[in-house]
Amino acid sequence: MPVSIKVTNFEGPFDLLLHLIKKNKMNIYDINIVEITNQYLEYLRSMREMDLEMTSEFIVIAATLIEIKSKYLLPKNKEDISTEDEYDVEKELMDKLVEYRKYKVIAENLKIMEQETGIMISKKPEIIEEDNQNSKEVDFLKNITIFDLHNLYNSLMEKYKNKMNTDIIVNKEILIDEYKIEDKMEELKQKLNHFGKIHFTNLIYGYSSKIEVIVMFLALLELIKIRSVRVFQENNFKAIYLERVN
Repeated sequence: MPVSIKVTNFEGPFDLLLHLIKKNKMNIYDINIVEITNQYLEYLRSMREMDLEMTSEFIVIAATLIEIKSKYLLPKNKEDISTEDEYDVEKELMDKLVEYRKYKVIAENLKIMEQETGIMISKKPEIIEEDNQNSKEVDFLKNITIFDLHNLYNSLMEKYKNKMNTDIIVNKEILIDEYKIEDKMEELKQKLNHFGKIHFTNLIYGYSSKIEVIVMFLALLELIKIRSVRVFQENNFKAIYLERVN
C-alpha cells in the first residue's frame, strides 16, 4: 500500500530519514528498515512527479537502503555470507544517521542560544586604575580630642532640635465643615448678578480662612463646568475677569 508523504524541504537525505523515523515513532537504534525504505522511495517518487531536483546524496542513500532491504528479503546463504559482513552497510548507515542527529540537535540549541543572546546586553570588563595620590588612608581623627567630639555632638543635637516643629498642635476633634460648595456657588451668582463682572482677585476679598478660599474656588470651577460663569482675559498677563453667562 503506497504511503502518502507531504513533500517538504529537507536539508539532506539524513534529515528526511530522521523525519520518517520520528513520523513512524521508531527508535533510531531499532528501525524497521523495510518500512523506512518504502517511505523514502515514495518521497523520491513524489519529488520526481513534482519536477523537484534530486541531488546525488538522496540517490546514494536510496541505493543503500535498497541494498539493506534486499538482504532482509532475500534468502540468506550462511555458507557464503557471514553475519558480520551482512550488517556492515546497515551499521555504517546507522552510525552516520546517529552522528547527523547529534549535530542537528547541537545546531538547534545554538540557534536558540543565539536568539536569547540577542535580548541580552553585556558590558565589557573595565580596568579601574588606582589613584596613587588617594591610595593612602586618611586618619580623620588625627589631632581630634575628646572635647572636640563632645562639642560636635552637642552641635548636631542642637541642630536636630531646632529642626523639630513643636508649634503644631494636633486637634483631636473633627471640625464640621463651615462652608459648602453649593452655598458658595449661590453667593458667586449673586455677586455676578449685582456687579455684572468681577475681578478674579476680588473674588475672595474679605475671606479670613483658607478653607473658605478653597471652597469658593471649587464653586467657581463647578460653575465654569456647567457653563454658568465665563472666565476671560484680554491679553496674556492681563487681569482675569468673571462674568455670568445666563
